[in-house]
Amino acid sequence: MADAAAPRGAGPLTGVRVVELAGIGPGPFAAMLLADMGADVVRVDRPEPSPLGISPAHDLTNRNKRSVLVDLKSADGPATVMALAERADILIEGYRPGVAERLGVGPGECLAANPALVYGRMTGWGQVGPLAPRAGHDIGYIATAGALGMIGTPVGPPAIPANLLGDYAGGSLYLVTGVLAALLNARATGEGQVVDAAIVDGTAHLTSIVWGMLASGTWQDGRGRNLLDGGCPYYAVYETGDGGWMAVGALEPQFYREFVRLLGLAADDLPDRNDPRRWPELRDRFAARFKTAARDEWAAVFEGTDACVAPVLSLREAARHPHLADRGTFTEAHGLVQPGVAPRFSATPGGLRLPPAVPGAHTPEVARDWGVARLGARPETSTSPAAPPATSPAAPPDESPDEPPAAQEAER
Repeated sequence: MADAAAPRGAGPLTGVRVVELAGIGPGPFAAMLLADMGADVVRVDRPEPSPLGISPAHDLTNRNKRSVLVDLKSADGPATVMALAERADILIEGYRPGVAERLGVGPGECLAANPALVYGRMTGWGQVGPLAPRAGHDIGYIATAGALGMIGTPVGPPAIPANLLGDYAGGSLYLVTGVLAALLNARATGEGQVVDAAIVDGTAHLTSIVWGMLASGTWQDGRGRNLLDGGCPYYAVYETGDGGWMAVGALEPQFYREFVRLLGLAADDLPDRNDPRRWPELRDRFAARFKTAARDEWAAVFEGTDACVAPVLSLREAARHPHLADRGTFTEAHGLVQPGVAPRFSATPGGLRLPPAVPGAHTPEVARDWGVARLGARPETSTSPAAPPATSPAAPPDESPDEPPAAQEAER
């Protein structure tokens, strides 16, 4: 893996200034996406250590950013953030509804100072609705949106997709889409606006195609019974003889024929794949065959074919996969193996310009570059505060409501 460090200023968002009010979860990841594409992202960190239990130097969601320390509860904290907002194109916050307003850095104050500002709000439940003020996490949001109930086998509990589906797909990606669309409008009209990105909204939106299938009668409202949720035997995962797993996605007839051939079965001897009543029998035939060899042996059989079959890899295995290595999907930059920048741009490629921002490390630099004198006047702070141990207990969710809860997930 080659070093992916790139010159400062690389990416299609070069020249765009972003203020990120520090949190955890989808807000920081959204800001990382903007930074990866070249935006100058200044993360406003609080003096307290992060509740994540991870060294700031290893928190990849803070790569390509610069960090300043501001205590929003201090006398001059809100004014310092407002000075940054006046010079920004986008501001991102992930507090519970009403917290930013109580801190004096809500959209009303910020848009009054900078009418063209795009003010992005990242929450789980949204800014309005009965659950808006309540605490929450990814698992509850995707459960409420109907997505969690779609994942897994018909028997037993739903499968938990880490926090990728809610926080990052339904949250971060929708926030980025929203603020970039609003930025286009602001540059055309001079008018900024508030972007309300709620994880429940984004996750529900991701299920649009399933709602269409449900309306047409081609989707059963239950997991593990449909074409794309593991119910279909040729769109499923099978255990191999050594305890590994192979993912099969041979949906189209031509790919299915190739799959069956390479699996060593005769298509004429198999149950009709188009008859869901025969799917259990067909699944048993495939399962028995996959158990006859190890995962890597099956991977070698299907490698380079159109059978649409792939080994299920761990994170470290994925980083070593020949295809991903050839593309540089994973790379090593600033001493850390990590996913590279995505998506890719032919004329203005992004890059990994900066390592994860250590809280407060860039305060004098940002004060100079953004022309915020009050930042430069602040006492110099340590650039390497110790992170709490991984076993540190999270602060209770009912922590003082007039500040971002120390252990809150950014969308909470």
